[in-house]
Amino acid sequence: MLSKNQEIKSPRNVYGETLVELGAKNPNIVVLDADLSCSTQTCKFKNAYPERFFNCGIAEQDMMGTAAGLAYEGKTVFASTFAMFATARCLDQIRNTICYSKLNVKIVATHGGITVGEDGASHQALEDIAYMRSIPDMKVIIPSDCNEVKQVIEYAANTKGPMYIRIPRTNLKTIFSSEYKFNPNTGVKIRDGKDLTIVSNGETLIEVLNAAEKLHAVGIEADVLHYPVVKPFHHIALKESALKTKKVVVVENHSVIGGLGSAVCETLCHYAPSKVYRIGTKDTFGQSGEQRQLMEFYGLTDKKIYEKIIRFMDVK
Repeated sequence: MLSKNQEIKSPRNVYGETLVELGAKNPNIVVLDADLSCSTQTCKFKNAYPERFFNCGIAEQDMMGTAAGLAYEGKTVFASTFAMFATARCLDQIRNTICYSKLNVKIVATHGGITVGEDGASHQALEDIAYMRSIPDMKVIIPSDCNEVKQVIEYAANTKGPMYIRIPRTNLKTIFSSEYKFNPNTGVKIRDGKDLTIVSNGETLIEVLNAAEKLHAVGIEADVLHYPVVKPFHHIALKESALKTKKVVVVENHSVIGGLGSAVCETLCHYAPSKVYRIGTKDTFGQSGEQRQLMEFYGLTDKKIYEKIIRFMDVK
């Protein structure tokens, strides 16, 4: 399942290329953007199918309303902009128009999390998953490498209903081999251990895998669970692991409030009460800085994750 070649690729490029491939097969696919098509890479679809691409300008709420109207007429709609503007700015339209009517709109938001970097707090969406997973009928997916991005976009195109898919600004190392198949109905165990469970997705998954190697070197063996689908959250893999290890760490490029960590805690309190430590941004805004420096500052690099887990495990 895991790739031996950690090639670095742009998930935004893969998103744009996959839209073009899907557009050739399905003439009902239309794509909307809010004047950021070069950043989101929906410009690739624009160049291939200009009659099915709509630049809605810096009017994200109008874009979501337009997406709803096109979906109501039978189109499969992909609407893209930065995660901050796709969620917080458009919450009313997403809740009351798209999700309330269960419309076939796929909100594919780029530039999620602290790794937006130098654009600073106004552009760093640290609450977007919390917003989206709280809305009825919204599926929430956070892929972790470009192989998974492609499969998730294909899944979205072929599955009815509203979805929120979060893609980072940064390039991603390849984690999964060509044998990996995205399954929306389960969490995925990608490393086996007996001492603790680590749950992650998105950009932080590769950091977690590297941290797990460091833990192995000091005799701590970790189950590593990948949960690309934050909602609906499927509990079986997590339950089985937590019952075995009794200790769970969640790592996410998002606030510890309302995101993957909250989904894990809500699940475990019902199925397998466990000691849980959440690693993410605290109750705070982000700040401007180089993305790797910000990952370090907020404790999301493999080194920082390793150090936090050592303290959590009370290893001397």
